[in-house]
Amino acid sequence: MKLLWVKAGGLLPPDTGGKIRSFNILKQLAHKHDITLFTFYPEHPHDLHPAGSDMFSELICVPLPLPPRRSLAEYARYARMLMAGRPFTIDKYFYPEVRRRYAALLQSSEFDLIVCDFLVPAPLIDWKTPPPKILFTHNVEAEVWARHYKFASNPLVKLACWLESRALQRAERRYVQLADYVLTVSENNRASFAPYVDPRRISVIPTGVDTEYFQPGVLSGPVPEQPDTMVFTGSMDWMPNEDGVAYFVAKILPLIRAQIPEAVFWAVGRQPPRRLQALASDSVVVTGAVEDIRPYLAKAALCVVPLRSGSGTRIKIFEAMAMGKAVVSTSLGAEGLPVRHGENIILAADPADFARQVVDLLRDPARRQRLGHAARQLVEESYGWPAVGAYFEGIIESCTSGPVGKL
Repeated sequence: MKLLWVKAGGLLPPDTGGKIRSFNILKQLAHKHDITLFTFYPEHPHDLHPAGSDMFSELICVPLPLPPRRSLAEYARYARMLMAGRPFTIDKYFYPEVRRRYAALLQSSEFDLIVCDFLVPAPLIDWKTPPPKILFTHNVEAEVWARHYKFASNPLVKLACWLESRALQRAERRYVQLADYVLTVSENNRASFAPYVDPRRISVIPTGVDTEYFQPGVLSGPVPEQPDTMVFTGSMDWMPNEDGVAYFVAKILPLIRAQIPEAVFWAVGRQPPRRLQALASDSVVVTGAVEDIRPYLAKAALCVVPLRSGSGTRIKIFEAMAMGKAVVSTSLGAEGLPVRHGENIILAADPADFARQVVDLLRDPARRQRLGHAARQLVEESYGWPAVGAYFEGIIESCTSGPVGKL
């Protein structure tokens, strides 16, 4: 089958949750299908896309001269789009070159199915003509911004979050109605879209993890666990991760260090903004981009996920669990994952509870080990990427075998 996969933001390297999920599903689908990837993204040095990948029969890349993040030029574009009621998350990518290259691809090739990966590429696609089209949503994008609005303190940031959330809500409602099939990554996300979608054409795809790449003892040479250490992994340029790290350092870490003065927190991930870089101290390590997060997971006593905003599911939790690590998370951080408090994860309600749970685990290596073992068992038995890829393939077959009703 010939598939066209359309993705904004690029795919290589797979260094964010969405890229990791898409990359691994595509890797599974490529065993049986002929895949063309059309992707557009901010131009950057050392771009890996031009080298291609043997997963794809064709790889079409459109690097774009987007203004630098958090620059005056970006803020100016942001303001213009939001005041016009347009979602900046989507419209910032739509340069004429993107539309021209996409139109040329469709004129020169025919496909059996098109996958719109995330909401962002949706305006590029003609949803009312063949072939069938799947909208693969990794989040409820409007929910991400609405949740950040709740915690933002700056009035201008709150206004921007509110406007972006409203604009994205309109876009999401429009495109889930137009799609032939909608995939979400959690039951919560499915429920958000359910009022607008025929139940026959929406379902949840499980979150996966590479249980061979992430596993205890996988690294060459011993990596001893360091007492009283905590790690958070993720792209630091994603707003919910940035907020989560700042929240942990301000509200939770001081409560932990009041009882364990030697406690150290590692924030591991690419492109930390100045706000997070300024947090670095004897007790806070902000690494920036690293080649491999596994050494940090291996040597940390436990993994913390102090998220207050976001949507979808967090692959970072499954990666830590696959490494056999105990995880302490907010309920929202673990939202949508098939985890059980006290059995394979610890869920905390507020800063005091979060700090208490962390302190208890740091002081109890045997309990950390039991939690880590149960966590590894959960993901190893049911959530490897081959199973997720097989599920996705079943959706493709259902979409191409006959018409699916729309509201």
